[in-house]
Amino acid sequence: MTVGGGIPFIRASGDPFTVGRAHGEALAGPLRAFLDDSLCRLNKVMPEPVTQDGLLPSIAAYRAAVAAALPDQAEEVAGLASGAGITEDEAWLLQLRREIMGYRKVPTAGDCTTYARTARSSPVLAQTIDLNGDLDDYIGVLEIACGDSPRRSLVLSFGGLLGYLGLNSDGLAVGLNLVLGGEWRPGVPPYLAIRHLLDTARDVTEALEILRTLPLASSRTLVLCDRERAVCVEVLGDELRTIEDAEVAHTNHFLHPDFVPGDEINVFARNSSVRRLKAAATGLGELPPGAGPEEHFALLSQSPIRVPDRGDIRAERTVAAVVLLPDRGELHVRPGDPALSRTQVFSL
Repeated sequence: MTVGGGIPFIRASGDPFTVGRAHGEALAGPLRAFLDDSLCRLNKVMPEPVTQDGLLPSIAAYRAAVAAALPDQAEEVAGLASGAGITEDEAWLLQLRREIMGYRKVPTAGDCTTYARTARSSPVLAQTIDLNGDLDDYIGVLEIACGDSPRRSLVLSFGGLLGYLGLNSDGLAVGLNLVLGGEWRPGVPPYLAIRHLLDTARDVTEALEILRTLPLASSRTLVLCDRERAVCVEVLGDELRTIEDAEVAHTNHFLHPDFVPGDEINVFARNSSVRRLKAAATGLGELPPGAGPEEHFALLSQSPIRVPDRGDIRAERTVAAVVLLPDRGELHVRPGDPALSRTQVFSL
């Protein structure tokens, strides 16, 4: 086990622009290289090529929506651009990459297996991160302290994203799964929503209240965990549904009966999702209450939970696995294939 080695770790504090600038300065070279790599690899995974100029109207629409709902994050994106020496449109493209891909043009085979438990143990949230685009070479970890707030957030991120998943110093952890349904439209991308929750919510109850106020751009499931509660929040259009238990697990198909009819996952991806959900729920049930991070990584490394590399950049594969211990402020991560990599630990 190594402590933090290998994965870029950026610690930033202050006003939003200052935080973003520190992030951009630290990763200026890699972010420039990512943008120049077939426009952040969008043209390696999408069926039709895209250009920066062609995406400008979409970028402007999302930017306006985020700036209206989360002005601090808009300022942070401006800081990211300044620090990295890239244009603001490029910095926004890094935030919107997944939204631009959508879900109707790019087939999805699997995209994260997540579970959380609070029963008879310290809280834990663990998940695989399954993405296309070979993004494991752009993993970073951010420790953020915004403004005068004593709260700090520890965030796992990819390629300049302000947020993806993580935990905060109050003991809230947030993970996610892709689910498919409804119309994706300009709004707050779920990755940025997660960062906002970590920056502003002290627990699951408060996170749910905040989440209901945000104009979310696309369907997702967020998995929330604190010392008392483990909750899956399914997002479809403007509606949210929650599933709560002492142990929860989620993959890529809707579980709440209200949303099942609107599920647009294809049959092949659904079969994978069902298999991974069953394996995760069964494996979690068999883990002892005091199971440590390495035991959770052993579960996440098993087939079918771990999605192997098939040599096709267009196909999702497991690019990282994480175990979050929110009461200890610890983020444990195995970059790349978790069956082949070593655990790195980041702490608040």
